[in-house]
Amino acid sequence: MIEENATVVAIEEDNVTVTSELKSACSGCQQVDNCGSGQVAKAFPQKKLTLTVQSTLPLKLGDNVILGLNESALLSSAWQVYIWPLLGLLMASWFGQWAFNQQHITHELFAIVFALIGGYGGFLLAKTQQSKSENCAELAPKILRLQPKSIAITEITD
Repeated sequence: MIEENATVVAIEEDNVTVTSELKSACSGCQQVDNCGSGQVAKAFPQKKLTLTVQSTLPLKLGDNVILGLNESALLSSAWQVYIWPLLGLLMASWFGQWAFNQQHITHELFAIVFALIGGYGGFLLAKTQQSKSENCAELAPKILRLQPKSIAITEITD
């Protein structure tokens, strides 16, 4: 489970709106001062992501919560989105080149057209797989738990 901190900004019945600050990977790198990407990350302010999720936890405005996202569902989704179009492109281009070599088609440009059609077909397959309701439900973030509040100690006496 991938976890992220968020803050509750609105509550309407079971719908809770939370906001989370998007973090750049450059902030933890030791070379941030010498890297072009690090300079760009410093130049642009951090952005916030706001989303609404359903929760039955007793939450109040300003509470810090932990959001969770199913890691295996995310990896499966990424696999489908990247691999299906790539496989469609490669298989269709192989077929187009084979057909050209066998002289079933007259110009190599048709092999390129086959490749584009195969890539688009793979894209449509991935899009269909991603729009299924069970995939959408698995990829929806959930509020896992309320983050305990820290207590500030200002003075210690004997």
